[in-house]
Amino acid sequence: MARRHLSTDEQALWSALARTVRPLRPQNRAPVAVPVVTIDPPAKKGVAPPPARLAPPPAPVRTPAAVLDTGWEKRIRNGAVSPEMSIDLHGHSLSAAHARLHQALGAALAQGVRVILVVTGKPPKGALSDSAARRGAIRAEIGHWLETSAHADRIASVRVAHPRHGGDGALYLILRRKK
Repeated sequence: MARRHLSTDEQALWSALARTVRPLRPQNRAPVAVPVVTIDPPAKKGVAPPPARLAPPPAPVRTPAAVLDTGWEKRIRNGAVSPEMSIDLHGHSLSAAHARLHQALGAALAQGVRVILVVTGKPPKGALSDSAARRGAIRAEIGHWLETSAHADRIASVRVAHPRHGGDGALYLILRRKK
């Protein structure tokens, strides 16, 4: 079946409808780009209008995996993962910790490091019941920092460290291999 092209009125209605749609779970979905359609002015009678041109779709965004293959999972569970690089963020302000994390991630990728140990620090004993205070300010923000990082597509997984490497006060960043 041949596809027909939308008229100018139909395209305007579709665009208005597409702007009102909101995802049910925006935190779990990759952003969806609405195709850009170029509409030329109406042609003379008897002349067929040229087909609409669509912009190419954006490249898919790679996100960290919740579960790695069984070999990695076993090594993490047993504490057999040996970080090739570590960065200690606890005791820093949020802005300083963010800058250090970004700098360390760039250096690790340049050196071909696969596992980084990020020490965020444990929250103080008897912290308030508020979840951000219970987790610590840096720990509460680090997920967002990694998602919005320029290197986000190079992170294969983020996992809580084994107790010998800091347990709840540290994370493993497992980086993807170079292509």
